[in-house]
Amino acid sequence: TKNVAAGIEAAEAAMTPAELAIAERVHVGKLPCELGAAVELAPDAKSPGYFNISGKNFKYRMFPVATTTGAIRLEDQKAGAVWLQLANKSMLMNQKLGIRLADECMSPQQMAVAEAIKLNPPASVLDAPKPTVAVAPAAAAPATSDASPAAAQPASAAK
Repeated sequence: TKNVAAGIEAAEAAMTPAELAIAERVHVGKLPCELGAAVELAPDAKSPGYFNISGKNFKYRMFPVATTTGAIRLEDQKAGAVWLQLANKSMLMNQKLGIRLADECMSPQQMAVAEAIKLNPPASVLDAPKPTVAVAPAAAAPATSDASPAAAQPASAAK
């Protein structure tokens, strides 16, 4: 068994620079989640890039996986668990069971982003597009020039 364990540690050590870069951006510590739940996220001191995630009735050992969206994703492929870290919240899902184990988990950095979003909500794709600054003056200029001759005409007619 010692040789098997050594082989596992050697395989774990072979993390790509991209995966290690993702691992550096993972928020660690005890993160409060919705409904009074909490998740403890701790880096594995023996295996850089790996994390231990635990909470009520679960414990996973996860590693970073590159995404096309820029979200930080950690996986425990054996257990089917996935940790997704966005700018304003994180969530833990069990893909095998098809359920969320924890949602709305936030580090202090994520709380600050979530608060900023509340104060300045991003535009929805369903909102009407707002005119840009360059369009507004061009639209206003013809209205002003049209009004000037009309205003001058009654004055000359009154003479």
